[in-house]
Amino acid sequence: MMTVQHTEAIAKPFQHAARRWRWKGIRTSSAILLTFLLLSPFLWMVVMAFRPAAEVFDLTLWFTPTLDAFRALIAGHFLDSFSHSLWVSILSTLFSLLLGVPAAWVLTRWRFRLRHSVALWILVTRMAPPIAFTIPFFLAWRWLGLQDTIIGLAIVYLTFNLAIVIWLMQTFFAAVPVTLEEAAWLDGCSLWRSFWHISLPLVKPGLAATAILCFIFSWNDFFYALILTRTNAITAPVAIVNFLQYEGWEWSKIAASGTLVMLPVVAFTLLVRRYLVHGLTAGGLKD
Repeated sequence: MMTVQHTEAIAKPFQHAARRWRWKGIRTSSAILLTFLLLSPFLWMVVMAFRPAAEVFDLTLWFTPTLDAFRALIAGHFLDSFSHSLWVSILSTLFSLLLGVPAAWVLTRWRFRLRHSVALWILVTRMAPPIAFTIPFFLAWRWLGLQDTIIGLAIVYLTFNLAIVIWLMQTFFAAVPVTLEEAAWLDGCSLWRSFWHISLPLVKPGLAATAILCFIFSWNDFFYALILTRTNAITAPVAIVNFLQYEGWEWSKIAASGTLVMLPVVAFTLLVRRYLVHGLTAGGLKD
């Protein structure tokens, strides 16, 4: 016959397994609930975009979806503003990576006087509030003919994206062993080829994470776009403000335009999601 001790010994593993499954269920439920709470404003905005204008604030879950708000945006000039934002964000991100990535590699690999001071002053340019540069940019861009142009706005965004690229990519390049480049130099590889063929492929996750941050900062900017554009280069965040009128706020159009504004960032993030998480954490590790 089985004793009480034998029964407890047999039941103990099952009790531990049940406790682990219970805690796993609690953690999973908590994660799902937290995700839903964080995404609820965005989900509400998407639902509002498809509601009829007369029912936009109804709390009922059942309604007949409509595309009237999106048709109104297409009939208007919002798509022009959307394309302006897309071009400005892409150009600013490309310019920032083309200038910032080599600069970060040089600051990481070369030892020269005032190297740390240069890196610090680059970061200081990102600390100042945007309003401090507004009047100089406005006067200079008007004199140069860059006001209300896509290329002019992309250059302005370059001023704050460049510091982000240099500081983030320094961390990623520092995690790459310098011995790999030194071995390539011994084999006759030039500095540029060692950078292009050895260092750059090893920091692809960092490039993806940095590009996403630059794109998001450029895409979401409102202040510079409001001051430096009028009609020819007005961006989507500024165009949304036009739906806030004295006669009333067009909530359906606001929700529809907000939904459209989210799409490029979500699509860009999904395209590079394989590198994103690794890129945001890999720079903190050093071999």
